[in-house]
Amino acid sequence: MSPLSAPILAVFLSLITLTHATTFTVVNNCPFTVWAAADPGSGQKLDQGQTWSVNPAPGTSMARIWPRTGCNFDGSGNGPCETGGCGKLDCDDGHWGDNPKTLFEYTLANPSDTLDISLIEGFNVPLSFSPNSNAGALDGKCRAVSCGVDINAQCPQQWKTTGGCTNPCTTPGTGTCADDGDSKFFKNLCPDAYSFPKADQTSTFSCPSGTDYTVTFCP
Repeated sequence: MSPLSAPILAVFLSLITLTHATTFTVVNNCPFTVWAAADPGSGQKLDQGQTWSVNPAPGTSMARIWPRTGCNFDGSGNGPCETGGCGKLDCDDGHWGDNPKTLFEYTLANPSDTLDISLIEGFNVPLSFSPNSNAGALDGKCRAVSCGVDINAQCPQQWKTTGGCTNPCTTPGTGTCADDGDSKFFKNLCPDAYSFPKADQTSTFSCPSGTDYTVTFCP
């Protein structure tokens, strides 16, 4: 390898990384404070109208962003939340928050990202995501997706909890979890979101790698 080969290769690899870098802009449109959480990405208090940028590494997989409500953190950032809490402001890797919570999930890959909204772990705050570019790409699978319904207001009594609505798929003994089961309650209200496992055909979306996104609480 010539003396110039290694530096040139390093620059080339850095350009690839920059090309596929992704930013998620999290926006709180709710008329109340939401404590956003991300894995990877830690956590952030968002009053109405505030935003937070999450910048995961290229190739990040099985990642999620979610809203937390009713949090009470001490000076060290430790404390509980009514919904979605992990025991502290900055959720560590693998601390995915208590149920119920509305989830935005993603995997960043080449040539395309995979994205979805999931209600399998319940619902606490309406949520949407949208690509900031490339809309309509990949046969129309790259588009805005929303679960903007206040499911809490319609939640069946057996699933109601403080600040949210649980899903029988992750709350055993409260109903059936299947495409024709009790969990279909969520699918009827938010057709583009997961309400039970393996609903990929109607709940998974894709955009070209390197797309930036906006994730909105209370769209």
